[in-house]
Amino acid sequence: MKRDTDPHKAPSRGSGGKGDYRGWRAILNPLWCYYGFLATVVATTVFGLMMVFSSSAVDLVAQGSSPWSQVIRQSIYAVVGLLLALLAVRISIDRYRSWSTGFLIVSQGVQLLTRTPLGRSANGNEGWISVGGISMQPAELLKLALCLWLPQALIEAQRQAGKDSDLKSQAKAYARPAAGFLISFLLIMLGKDLGTAMIIVIIGFVAFLVSGFPLRWLLSLAVLGMAAVIGFSVYGNSNRTQRIMAAYGKCSADDIQGVCYQSIHGLYAMASGGLTGVGLGNSREKWNYLPEAHNDFIFAVIGEELGFVGAAMLILVFVVMGWCMLRIALTTRNRYAGMVLICLDVWLVGQALVNICVVLGLLPVIGLPLPFVSAGGTALISCLASAGVALQMIRTQPDVKAATDGS
Repeated sequence: MKRDTDPHKAPSRGSGGKGDYRGWRAILNPLWCYYGFLATVVATTVFGLMMVFSSSAVDLVAQGSSPWSQVIRQSIYAVVGLLLALLAVRISIDRYRSWSTGFLIVSQGVQLLTRTPLGRSANGNEGWISVGGISMQPAELLKLALCLWLPQALIEAQRQAGKDSDLKSQAKAYARPAAGFLISFLLIMLGKDLGTAMIIVIIGFVAFLVSGFPLRWLLSLAVLGMAAVIGFSVYGNSNRTQRIMAAYGKCSADDIQGVCYQSIHGLYAMASGGLTGVGLGNSREKWNYLPEAHNDFIFAVIGEELGFVGAAMLILVFVVMGWCMLRIALTTRNRYAGMVLICLDVWLVGQALVNICVVLGLLPVIGLPLPFVSAGGTALISCLASAGVALQMIRTQPDVKAATDGS
């Protein structure tokens, strides 16, 4: 890979040479972060396949299907995602920067297909398309596209805004990234996908924040964005309104068998697990009690079967994953790579945090999968592809680049 020659790249915040990483300082070692991130991605993916089988086999047998059918499909998605990750690692940073606009436009176009006859709805979200019997969720591609495009657009905008301190000129400079983000956000909102819209807002907020966008403007836009997410998503949708009220209020007798049913059984599963769990494969809630046990609520099955210890270890893995991306983002000399890593970090680890908070009843049920773990083809493929992108960005750190050149 060619060394980045961008004159506007960020100054190094860490030593480019060998540092003293003995003892606890090992967590600061860029090479530790590189291999640590790779290990966490592999571990969560393999663990996810195991838990998808455990959480889906009962329902499949009850439906007269093979208990292996869901995990076989998920394994195929994992292989496809792995191949895309290997390809993503081989693409240079310069190509990511030059191709990011085209990728965003294509992703927005595919997302727009959800509003055509190809569109399909699931659980109230109109964010799917089906072609030839194959379904996909374009919003997952749009997340990755934004993580690649927003940093480049914001770097260019800041470069233009820096030439003139006039308020009108600055607004004009940031018009392009703001418009691209807003279009993406509105396309997601059209499908009434509250969970994905929330993640999109968080990615955009963090990207604008680290780019140096004026904080007073950013806070105002963030408030408007979250208000739009909540307002447009619950407007005319009594079910979502009831879910939000149930999360922060009390469930009536009718709600226990209705809007509160999924969240209550998720908590039952977590409580049943205790410290060490009831044993892998022995979940009781997955026996047609817990909806979406293999998908959005797979963390509840993990907590029941592996207990607090297993759930805490999975959370620790995501903490390591997030730390590794953040550590490299703060030390790489390539500003674009650093911003992309932060965006990917917010997406993958932030979405994991939201999913876990939903299962624990801290957030309303909004339908977000647990990255790398939950069942779902588009989600797993996009997560693995984004991991390949992250590995390429991590390689821009001098110590990592020196150790991995030629690999």
